[in-house]
Amino acid sequence: MYSRSPSPETGDRQQRPLKERRETDSGYSSGASTDDNGTPEIFFTKAHLQFLNRQLQLLEPQDILRWSITTLPNLYQTTAFGQTGLVTLDMLSKLNIPRPQMVDVIFLDTLHHFNETHALIKRIRQKYPLINVHTYKPDGVENAQQFNDKYGEKLWEKDEQHYDWVAKVEPAERAYKEMHVSAVLTGRRRSQKGKRGTIDIVEIDDRGLIKVNPLANWTFEQVQHYLKANDVPYNELIDRGYKSIGDWHSTQPVKEDEDERAGRWKGQEKTECGIHNPRSKFAQFLKAQEEAKQRAALEKALHNVAIEGQ
Repeated sequence: MYSRSPSPETGDRQQRPLKERRETDSGYSSGASTDDNGTPEIFFTKAHLQFLNRQLQLLEPQDILRWSITTLPNLYQTTAFGQTGLVTLDMLSKLNIPRPQMVDVIFLDTLHHFNETHALIKRIRQKYPLINVHTYKPDGVENAQQFNDKYGEKLWEKDEQHYDWVAKVEPAERAYKEMHVSAVLTGRRRSQKGKRGTIDIVEIDDRGLIKVNPLANWTFEQVQHYLKANDVPYNELIDRGYKSIGDWHSTQPVKEDEDERAGRWKGQEKTECGIHNPRSKFAQFLKAQEEAKQRAALEKALHNVAIEGQ
């Protein structure tokens, strides 16, 4: 976030347009909270973001959550109700901090979650009655059969990027747009290894979305200890050898000596579903199509105005 008192040297700089300041500061801004939806834009310089990460790195998750709530407007938690997400949810429910309500949750229902995951969500709602869960499904479908009718059987095998887009990425982007999301709390931890092994506490992705990883420093064992010590409901599949749980078709139990995410997309190089990856070529293609459609509509509208004015 950008804040500095003007001085003779910086006064002119403060008056320059935001776009120009972004270029000169080499900073990051929240793409979800744009001017057209009326919410304040969040802006970090690179130096400020690095400073924040150095400071937040030393704090406990509860303190990081307090900082997030008091600093970031339009903050949500994104979770598939995995173990780290459940710890975050429980911590949020116990924070003694002035706020109108708990941080709302965004759940992406891919229509291919385990039945045990849906059963867990019911238990979570019972234990935390104040929680608001906003569920987003693939566009235009309500169940797995409708999904198959629209996209074909086993889309995840035939076109993995397309599946990630329609089941996860597009619903996420729709949620962020409709709810004016500026920042999200995630359940990513460094001990999960892979691309997560070097994550910072606060990151900004290529969409401009601020991602806070409050439990980035915690291990799998710490997460499990917290769940048990605080009687937090968790997915029954954990007791059957699963450590990281996603869609049923891409999740398997893991052995004791395997990494906790080894059961996700087993036998593939893939380690993320697309939500935490840079935009895929497929997503970029769709975005370019949408922008072209918007340009065509604008040109048509301008043309009609010109004709009417003759």
